[in-house]
Amino acid sequence: MSSLSFKSKAIALCLSLLVSGLSLSFAADNGVNLPVGPNAGKPQPVLMIPQPPVIDAKGYIMIDANSGQLLAANNADLRMPPASLTKLMTLYISFSALSNKQISLDDSVPISKKAWQTQGSRMFVKAGDNVPVRDLIQGIIVDSGNDATVAMAEFIGGSEDSFTDLMNQQAARLGMKNTNFTDSNGLPHPNHYSSPHDMAILARAIITEFPQYYKGFSQKEFTYAGITQHNRNRLLWRYPSTDGLKTGHTDEAGFCLVSSAKQGDTRFIVAVFGAPSDNARAEDSQNLLTYGARFYETKKLYAANQNIADLRIWEGDDPQLAVGLSSDLYLTIPVGHFGKIKTETLLPRKVNAPIQKGQVLGKLSILLDGKPIAEKPLVALKDDPLGGMWTRLSDAISERFHGLWGQKEET
Repeated sequence: MSSLSFKSKAIALCLSLLVSGLSLSFAADNGVNLPVGPNAGKPQPVLMIPQPPVIDAKGYIMIDANSGQLLAANNADLRMPPASLTKLMTLYISFSALSNKQISLDDSVPISKKAWQTQGSRMFVKAGDNVPVRDLIQGIIVDSGNDATVAMAEFIGGSEDSFTDLMNQQAARLGMKNTNFTDSNGLPHPNHYSSPHDMAILARAIITEFPQYYKGFSQKEFTYAGITQHNRNRLLWRYPSTDGLKTGHTDEAGFCLVSSAKQGDTRFIVAVFGAPSDNARAEDSQNLLTYGARFYETKKLYAANQNIADLRIWEGDDPQLAVGLSSDLYLTIPVGHFGKIKTETLLPRKVNAPIQKGQVLGKLSILLDGKPIAEKPLVALKDDPLGGMWTRLSDAISERFHGLWGQKEET
């Protein structure tokens, strides 16, 4: 080895030690509060939040669609008959099949005798007809057609029984813990039940996963075979920001409604079960949506894969690794309080390569007025494989050097 080569490597090692020391000091300084609101440090007005409106229904829930935060509820997990709210799952599976290109909107669906004979609300399709998927979906959303629902179930599942099995699989996957379906449309059955909470989960999945199809829920009327029917969701006329979702009614279930309204960047979902009348379910839902819009707002705090902090990685190909969140982080808090939001990053003092993208390396805490309101894992935003021999050697020496240097002398 030449004298010049040896000196170059010695200088590189010294620089490495110096940089490592600086990096170690930064990584150890985790848990720093960072003001993130636009009015951070400024005096904020005090907002008084009343109790949610009194709702004349067996059960209800209101959540934010982006953050999933619970804002108001009563008997939200009580198992009750969902009536035609069941069709939201039929539509969810239909949208999934469309997105996966298992079916298309132009596919022609044969109408069976069973579909034609199904009792209750109807789209008025006839046995032997062939109806496009797009028309059947409109007939389910606007007309709440049981005949259209069974036709779609048979078309996708081969039979309604097979389709119902698929409905229950999807319910389990979505975390709908108090739901069991026995048919595709919600006709009464002792073992057919759901809950306001579960239907809110399902509505949120439809809104977030299938925005291209969700817009169909705002359709106010639909004409098929010369018959025009109007959407039973009164809020589409009464509450301008409402754009979905579905009504339901049987003698056993009472009057039910899952609704959603968006104002600015904030969207709320309300599920009302067992209201005494059509008008009551609409008024109760509107009162909850108004309450949410008046006192709460939702903002995106961080985007998925956004660099939130850098972490020193020992013996890695890259000594600095960006960490962030695997999904967008939305917060729902009282109106005007985002200036009081602070974040706290908690990262380990020492992390060794190799690191895989998505590996959990720390956590992000969100505080409002100094109190924790949310916590999310911080993950590696890219791979950091084990570095070469020289990198590993220099980091090993650097680590040893700092370990000895940082010890206190005993006397």
